Amino acid sequence: QPSLLWARAPSLGDGSDSGLSDSEESVFSGLEDSGSDSSEDSAEGQDGASGDEGHGRTEKTAGQQAVSTPSSPPRTEAAAGAQDEYAEDSSDEEDVRNTVGNVPLQWYDDFPHVGYDLDGRRIYKPVRTRDELDQFLDKMDDPDYWRTVQDRMTGHDVRLTDEQVALVRRLQRGQFGDASFDPYEPAVDFFSGDLMIHPVTNRPADKRSFIPSLVEKGKVSRMVHAIKMGWIQPRRPRDPTPSFYDLWAQEDPNAVLGRHKMHVPAPKLALPGHAESYNPPPEYLPSEEESLAWEQQEPSERKLNFLPRKFPSLRAVPAYGRFIHERFERCLDLYLCPRQRKMRVNVDPEDLIPKLPRPRDLQPFPTCQALVYRGHSDLVRCLSVSPGGQWLASGSDDGSVRLWEVATARCMRTVPVGGVVKSVSWNPNPTICLVAVAVEDAVLLLNPALGDRLVVGSTDQLLGTFTPPEEPALQPARWLEASEEERQGGLRLRICHGKPVTQVTWHGRGDYMAVVLATQGHTQVLIHQLSRRRSQSPFRRSHGQVQRVAFHPVRPFLLVASQRSVRLYHLLRQELTKKLMPNCKWVSSMAVHPAGDNLICGSYDSKLVWFDLDLSTKPYRVLRHHKKALRAVAFHPRYPLFASGSDDGSVIVCHGMVYNDLLQNPLLVPVKVLRGHTLTRDLGVLDVAFHPTQPWVFSSGADGTVRLFS
Repeated sequence: QPSLLWARAPSLGDGSDSGLSDSEESVFSGLEDSGSDSSEDSAEGQDGASGDEGHGRTEKTAGQQAVSTPSSPPRTEAAAGAQDEYAEDSSDEEDVRNTVGNVPLQWYDDFPHVGYDLDGRRIYKPVRTRDELDQFLDKMDDPDYWRTVQDRMTGHDVRLTDEQVALVRRLQRGQFGDASFDPYEPAVDFFSGDLMIHPVTNRPADKRSFIPSLVEKGKVSRMVHAIKMGWIQPRRPRDPTPSFYDLWAQEDPNAVLGRHKMHVPAPKLALPGHAESYNPPPEYLPSEEESLAWEQQEPSERKLNFLPRKFPSLRAVPAYGRFIHERFERCLDLYLCPRQRKMRVNVDPEDLIPKLPRPRDLQPFPTCQALVYRGHSDLVRCLSVSPGGQWLASGSDDGSVRLWEVATARCMRTVPVGGVVKSVSWNPNPTICLVAVAVEDAVLLLNPALGDRLVVGSTDQLLGTFTPPEEPALQPARWLEASEEERQGGLRLRICHGKPVTQVTWHGRGDYMAVVLATQGHTQVLIHQLSRRRSQSPFRRSHGQVQRVAFHPVRPFLLVASQRSVRLYHLLRQELTKKLMPNCKWVSSMAVHPAGDNLICGSYDSKLVWFDLDLSTKPYRVLRHHKKALRAVAFHPRYPLFASGSDDGSVIVCHGMVYNDLLQNPLLVPVKVLRGHTLTRDLGVLDVAFHPTQPWVFSSGADGTVRLFS
């Protein structure tokens, strides 16, 4: 049997009837008695002990009355309960009443308990056996009944303390629960302009905080207009005293006159010397002869416009007689003098350098020497590359033409021509295998017999199908067939002229070629047609010594370069279309851009001139990269590159991008200086030519070698 405990309900008279503390009261509560001291099997037979409101008596269950005696002393039970209190006490909570949890209590309406404690035992409801009449009598007898409320979680009556009653009354009046809270203290602005470490919100700023307001802009513009028109006057009082500017004051750059753009500062007078003193040293006083000579001089010839005099004191010095007159003349000089202010332009030297792209961004272009073609014994004047880029022809002063394989630098054939080779040109038509060689007063047409045998055979067949006319016309040149011995050496045709030939060049289709003769008169330029073996002189008069000729790559134009100008002729209309002025002393070479809209010229005064044919007849750009005379210039057929060779032994490769947009100017950037030739007889690079498909450049020099840069 469990021990007998005095079970008291938390009635309204607890505080006045018993002297127990709150902790002791919690131990002797009816909830503790009903749940903790009874086991599961004895709980069914117990009536339970509960305390009614307003009564201090204790009730005992039937089982407890049978075992215990009513004369048991309550003090000893209270002491035993105090020991149980310390055994059950926890540091977190002294009085653990609600261990049910946050669950709806209507779940336990049909059960005698209201949940379970932490040990898993049931928590029983307090037993209420009295009717409403007993409750009314208790209500009348208990003076603290008005402050008693029922705890819904446990079912017990709880007596409110004075602090709890005051809290309820404040809440009923609509006040704050905390009595120390001041509702009228100064408010803290969370959204202030100060930057917080932990902001209230991280919302980004509105778009309108970045964009100027159009309404405010309109207001400000109207106010500015009103101020300019004089409708709005500033509200500052005006100073009635007039303001005068001292013409001879110290120059201040921040003053009004200093800020004026065309202000000329006042001239500074020389400081007075010893001669102008009222008591000058004796050596400054003139003698009678000097005074007489000074008076006889013209006023403009006098060193001093006064005679130094000596006075005993400053008080005895008379007034300067011409003071007003001289000051008036000085003011007139200032007023009438012709003034010119030269504004100094402050320009950063870095801004004058054009912003060009880096060479590494303009690749590909030749950068280093790859192969050297050795075999000529004298300077190599000219070279030409086959249309496929597999073979190379070079002409030299040793009287031979050599044919090389480009990839291996191997000499495939050597054709002796018996004279100085001035020009070599490979036929640009890939279906014809012919090389034109200018030797002395003749142009030799060679079949090198290299490459495709079908092309070599069709070339000979094409030349053999010609039938001479019955009445040969009078021509400026003679076409001669090669002998059988010469045909073994590769010679097919010989075109004889009366004068030395300096250049031969082919038309893009490979049927026409132009020849320049070293002669005076209108027969300097001849045009030959290979298929009909005709020659003609296109000009009736001469415009100076012709240096170079070139066919336009797209249109029926012939470009003729003389010493001082380049003329553009329309072959179909037979008229002069344009005359270009390179502003050079002596044009040495010429090349046309593959698109046909641009032209470059090299000159012996070390200039390279770029012309835009659609833009102007004057140079678009003049490049002075070489130290000595330019001998040859060339464009690449596919890449935006052009090169120039000079007597200083170098080949300069430049990036020349031409845009389809007519409003965008060509981009000219020098990218590489290629060196390798040694100077011989004060001559360097004599000819340059690009590979037709690769970004490679060939150069021939006075040292007898041909070099490939890749």
